[in-house]
Amino acid sequence: MGLVWKLLRQHISIPQFAGFVLANLFGMLIVLLGYQFYNDVLPVFTQQDSFMKSDYLIVSKKISMATTVSGNANTFSSSEIDDLRRQPFAARVGRFSSVEYKVEAQMGIEGQTILNSEIFLESVPDEFIDVPLKDWTYTAGNDAVPVILPRSYINMYNFGFAQSHSLPKISDGLVSMIDFRIFAHSGAGMKEFKGKVIGFSNRLNTILVPQAFMEWSNGVLADGRESAPNRLLLEVGNPADENITAYLDQHGYEVETDRLDAEKTTYFLRMVVTIVMLIGAVISVLSFYILMLSVYLLVQKNTEKLENLLLIGYSPARVAMPYQLLTVGLNAVVLVVSLVLLYLVRGYYMSFIYQLFPELSETSLMPAAVLGVAIWAFVSSLNYIVIRRKITLIWKRK
Repeated sequence: MGLVWKLLRQHISIPQFAGFVLANLFGMLIVLLGYQFYNDVLPVFTQQDSFMKSDYLIVSKKISMATTVSGNANTFSSSEIDDLRRQPFAARVGRFSSVEYKVEAQMGIEGQTILNSEIFLESVPDEFIDVPLKDWTYTAGNDAVPVILPRSYINMYNFGFAQSHSLPKISDGLVSMIDFRIFAHSGAGMKEFKGKVIGFSNRLNTILVPQAFMEWSNGVLADGRESAPNRLLLEVGNPADENITAYLDQHGYEVETDRLDAEKTTYFLRMVVTIVMLIGAVISVLSFYILMLSVYLLVQKNTEKLENLLLIGYSPARVAMPYQLLTVGLNAVVLVVSLVLLYLVRGYYMSFIYQLFPELSETSLMPAAVLGVAIWAFVSSLNYIVIRRKITLIWKRK
C-alpha cells in the first residue's frame, strides 16, 4: 500500500482534481437544492386543512349581471343537487347550511379584543370534517360550541394586530389562547355561546360550526327556518378531471376554491424542479467523467511500475485500493460541503417562506441528505468498479 501511495503522489494533478471537486460540488448542490426546495415549497400549494377531507371542491353559481338585476337567488334546488350527485366524478355532495338569525362575535387574545363585529356562521355535513368526534360534537342547549375559523382571520392578527400591540403570534398549536364569543340575536332576545376554536381553514372564508349546532340553533332561535344552499361541497376522486370543468361550465357553476389552480401550479413546480435537477445531474455526470479521466491518466503514467508491483506479488485489489480511496474521499468531501452549503442556502430562503406562510409545519433536511448519500454511494461504487477493472486489465497483460 505504501509503495502505491508513493507512486500516486508523484503524478497527482492538483488542477485536475480541483476541477473535478468544483464541478461535482456545483452539480451535487443543484440536485440537492432543487430536491430540497421542492419538498419545502410544495406544501405551500398542496397543504390541506388538517380537519377537512382532501379531494373536495366548493361549488357555487356564477353571479351574472342579469342575475343581479333580476334579483334571482343563486341557490341550488333539490333537483340540481340530485343531478350533481348522479355525475360519475362526484363521490359525495354536501350542502352548506347557514344561520337564519343575526350573529355577532367577539374575539380576543390575552384580554385584548381584536374582533367585534357581525359575522356569518355556516356548517357542512360532519362526514366532510376530519377531526376526532369528541372535538366536533355539540349537545343541544350547551353554551360551548366548536368553531373553525378562516385562516385569513389569524393571518391579519399575526401580521397586523400582534406586531403593533406586542402580542404573541398564534399558530395551530396555540388556538386555546383565543377567546371567541358568539352572540345570537332572535325575536326572543340574545343568547351567548363560547366558541371553542379547534383550527383554521385555508380554503374556506366562513366560520364553521357543527351541523348539530346549526340545526338546533335554527330550530330554537329561527323557528326552524331553512334556506336553500348557495354553495355545495363536491368530493371528487380526481380534481383535474376534465369532465368536472365541462359540467360546471355547462350549468353555469364555478369553483370557489383554488384547488384546480393548485393542481396546475404543483405540476408546473414539479416540471421546473425536474429540469433544474436534470441540469445538475448532467453537470455531476460530466464531473464524474473528469474524475475518471484523471484517475485513468494516473494509472496510465504508472502502468509500468504497477505491473512490477503485480509481478512481485501485490494483488489487483491491493494495488487498486489507493485509487479507490482517493475517489471515495473526494466524493465524500463534495457531499459534506454540498450539505453544508445546502443548509446555509435553505436557512436563507426558508426564513422568507415562514414569514409569508407561518402556518407551514417545520420541514426536515433529511430527504436531501438521504438523496446525497445515495448519489455518493452510487458514484463511489462506479468509481470502485471502473478502477478495479482497469487494474485487472493491467494484471492480465503482464
